[in-house]
Amino acid sequence: MTVSKNFLEALCARRSYYSLANESTIPDSRIVELVHAAALNTPSCFNSQSTRLVVLLKQEHEKLWEIAKETLKAMLPADVYVNTEQRLNGFQKAYGTILFFENPDTVKALQEKLPTYADNFPRWSEHTSAMHQFFLWTALEAEGLGANLQHYSPIIDERVSAEWNVPANWSLKAQLVFGTPTGEPREKTYEPLKERVFVHGL
Repeated sequence: MTVSKNFLEALCARRSYYSLANESTIPDSRIVELVHAAALNTPSCFNSQSTRLVVLLKQEHEKLWEIAKETLKAMLPADVYVNTEQRLNGFQKAYGTILFFENPDTVKALQEKLPTYADNFPRWSEHTSAMHQFFLWTALEAEGLGANLQHYSPIIDERVSAEWNVPANWSLKAQLVFGTPTGEPREKTYEPLKERVFVHGL
């Protein structure tokens, strides 16, 4: 598997792209390859491998955001929904979405096996999910795609589970929307490093 950018360059180049086209810079097989790489190589506490990934492409991706629109339209006042619909239409115009789930059965098994750390395992599970999200966000953008991370759980969870035969107890954490960029990301600002990084022993 080749890498389009070196590791540090790819990390530093990652941004949120909201203007995306329903096109991909790489074959679907390459997208799946990247997802497999994330599932196999992303760290997890005690190698628990609690993350579950669902990849939605093309019409399946569009279906997800149609579900989001229908769900939110039923929940929000009409005047509020207008802006929400515009935002959701933007996601729907992209090429695909990766759904990030955590399997609570895995977490529960660890809690029973290692009760000393029982209170920590749900939090560590969240860490694992976040690393999968960052892995794939960076990897897709290194391949010339743009992406943005969304969080429409729990309002879409029930319909997502029914539509794609996802176990009802899996916990949906995030949705990574991706496609070919048609615009530039917003300018990123930085808080001073002296307030964020502290080094001792130099």
